[in-house]
Amino acid sequence: MAARVLVVDDEKAMLLALRGVLGREGYQVETASSGEEALAKIATGSFHVVITDLSLRGVNGMRVLEHARATDPDCAVIMITAYGSEKIAVQAMKLGAVDYVPKPFDNDELRVVVRRVVENVLLRREHRRLLAEVQGAYGFERLIGQAPAMRRVFDVVDKVADADVTVLIRGESGTGKELVASALHYRSRRRHRPLVAMNCAALSRELVESELFGHERGAFTGASARREGKFEAADGGTLFLDEVGDMPLETQAKLLRAIQEKAFERVGGNDPITVDVRILAATNHDLEAAVRAGRFREDLYYRLRVVEVALPPLRDRREDIPLLIDRFLKDAAARFERPVRPLTGAALRACVAHEWKGNVRELKSAVEQALLLAPGDELSAGDLLGPAAPVETPVETASDAAAGTGSFRAAKERAIDAFERDFLLQALRRHGGNISKTAEDIGMYRQNLQQKMRELGISSDDAAES
Repeated sequence: MAARVLVVDDEKAMLLALRGVLGREGYQVETASSGEEALAKIATGSFHVVITDLSLRGVNGMRVLEHARATDPDCAVIMITAYGSEKIAVQAMKLGAVDYVPKPFDNDELRVVVRRVVENVLLRREHRRLLAEVQGAYGFERLIGQAPAMRRVFDVVDKVADADVTVLIRGESGTGKELVASALHYRSRRRHRPLVAMNCAALSRELVESELFGHERGAFTGASARREGKFEAADGGTLFLDEVGDMPLETQAKLLRAIQEKAFERVGGNDPITVDVRILAATNHDLEAAVRAGRFREDLYYRLRVVEVALPPLRDRREDIPLLIDRFLKDAAARFERPVRPLTGAALRACVAHEWKGNVRELKSAVEQALLLAPGDELSAGDLLGPAAPVETPVETASDAAAGTGSFRAAKERAIDAFERDFLLQALRRHGGNISKTAEDIGMYRQNLQQKMRELGISSDDAAES
């Protein structure tokens, strides 16, 4: 979309000339012949640039500048000044104008100034959009859960994100340690600087140190040029050391020194390099056992563990599985341009009961694969869990459940499911299948009622039956 430019001048000839010059450059140009008209247009439209004469009758250019900046801080204002009024133009720049052009001006000069200003405005807006997109993709909002253990994680992240302390994130593989690191970074004052990640387990012992600190040319065979390491790349931002428990002991000593002194040397170099970096570390190892066994430095352990965030495995927060499935289904449907397909009640119950050894990462993969490959309008337990899925059986009535065989616990669960199904169906039918009215009547949130309907395999057709 072309940049929108508002030209303000009380001389009609000047307005026509500027409209022509800027219009030929591809800008969408609007004009205002008074300061009052300019204020009205700025209030109702979004402009990238406002070009205003400083000396206007009535509402002058300074007022236009103040109004434009107050309405949209991203809007850039260029002042057109009469000969000899440069001092006033400088005052305007102190109030937020980005540049001024003295009369008489050359059209080519004006084109250069406007082009430069427009490029800067577009870059600022794109940067803000991308930052918002990144924060949405990697920030706090991607951490999903209502279980008590997850609420504790949210509380710790919220309290320490902007505290600039070192944080150790612990949890099994696939629990979301990278998301916690992203949330800590993008909620901190360092969010405008890089978040640099390094997987300490993915590199050989020989390469870890070079990757972390960089190297000088000729430091080792193959080092044909100087190379910056992760520490330098993260200067001013955050360095996330994933699987830090796999770091070699000799590198641990150098990491400790770099954290303590905020300085290091490249491999093969002697000059100290100073950086300002926040350290976040993650591990799925028992670091205390590694310290006792001499595989991990005790002093580094305490330096990394100023604050600890412990992520629970999925088996310890099964109540969050329906929430996660719902998010993954919507995200995958949008990414793959497929319709969202709900799970059958039996499939959702099977997912809640399943042992997700790969935790959230495994669950997400299963949902995405099912959405892409499964036939039919609904996703079954087999679609998500494959051969390990339990056989889906018809939902029992309360009397069937009470008369069933098997363990007390299984019979109790069947009876509860049957009671809930009968209760919700009766409530829904009282309100003609209206979910909002039913939720209000039985004291549930609408979203929770819809989730429970999916768990119990209650469809809209079932609810409308009389």
